[in-house]
Amino acid sequence: MTEDKIKRINELARKQKAEGLTDEEKAEQAELRREYIESYKRSLVAQLENTYVVDEKGNKQKLTEKVKTNKDNKKPN
Repeated sequence: MTEDKIKRINELARKQKAEGLTDEEKAEQAELRREYIESYKRSLVAQLENTYVVDEKGNKQKLTEKVKTNKDNKKPN
């Protein structure tokens, strides 16, 4: 994600609050936001792939992906 695209996201957000967006601008905003989120996710995954946990004995363990269960998907009351 380039700085220009981030600036454009912010411009569209300000314009949306001030006066609203055209349909074309709404579509552009949605695409830019999707691209930003994907970029953020890739960055986070890369960071987590290089993260280690050190236990009490000083052993390094690479983080592993958590397996989702139905219990994980339940919403709190």
